Amino acid sequence: MNALENLIKQLSRLPGVGSKSATRMAYHLLKCDSSYNEKLSEAIGTIKEKIHKCSICGSYTEADPCPLCSDPKRDQALLCVVEQPQDVMTIVNSGIYNGLFHVLGGAIDPLNGIGPDDLSFKELKDRISNGNFKEVIIATNPTEEGDTTALYIRHILSGSNVTVSRLA
Repeated sequence: MNALENLIKQLSRLPGVGSKSATRMAYHLLKCDSSYNEKLSEAIGTIKEKIHKCSICGSYTEADPCPLCSDPKRDQALLCVVEQPQDVMTIVNSGIYNGLFHVLGGAIDPLNGIGPDDLSFKELKDRISNGNFKEVIIATNPTEEGDTTALYIRHILSGSNVTVSRLA
């Protein structure tokens, strides 16, 4: 396998990138200035060293705690529960929510072997118990797995003193 074929193979492993898109990207990179390719290579090569999960919310960050958890201007009484770190940025970019976040790391999916113990429900319950939250907003995906996860969140928070709501 030559270098171009290897690049196409590696690019096609990215989510949402098929062989045609990977081929277009590879040929684009061949046309690019070599300094761009070096910067891209460095950014990819150092991502695991520089970015890790926030110890509070579980979102990806370079600083711990993340900028959202350490921002005193955010509403400390609101907690939005999402499945994945990228969901945090989607909600933040909408500009309509100014509270804190909790990332579960996925959704309950028994068919794929993902149960409650595989996700950060214990950490969520601990945050609620030790924090001053008034409302928990469940923002899981509108799928069977997301609905199951939302029901489980309602169940584990049923004895707490917070309002639990779900995005429509």
